[in-house]
Amino acid sequence: MTTKAQRGTAARENTTINGLRLMRRHAAAFIRFAGLGSGVTLAASAALVLLSQWIPWMAANVLTTVVSTVAATELHARFSFGHGRPGLTGHLKSAATMAAGWLVTSAAVCALAALRPGAGLVLQQTVYLSATALVGIGRYLVLRLSVFAQRAPRSETNDAVRSASEYDAAA
Repeated sequence: MTTKAQRGTAARENTTINGLRLMRRHAAAFIRFAGLGSGVTLAASAALVLLSQWIPWMAANVLTTVVSTVAATELHARFSFGHGRPGLTGHLKSAATMAAGWLVTSAAVCALAALRPGAGLVLQQTVYLSATALVGIGRYLVLRLSVFAQRAPRSETNDAVRSASEYDAAA
């Protein structure tokens, strides 16, 4: 026979173990997101440098942002979040996050140009990649919590589908 104190201790240990599992799962997703996003961003950065030799920087930034957004959305949906193919809605929502990101990176590079008109390529890329890293953190949160949020399996007693955060909180 277990006492009330023993049941309370077991419940706290179970909550702690579930919390650790949840943290580990989210950390793994963030690491995959960061790795894939960094690879796509570095490729886009190299493409941006090359394209800006032939077309204006802003146009090159738009082009590399569009192409890298499509590639990153596919990779993140499939590998970072285990969601499968994102579909048109997923691509459009992801594109909205990237549009905001494009504004942030463009503003950062334009601010650099205003503050240091003769800034070299290394400084330009440092500013661009730093702004992109901040955008990436924001994108992860939006994509993880909204666009590619996992849905919990249907309960036999309740036909409602709960979000992953509600499901994890109940675990």
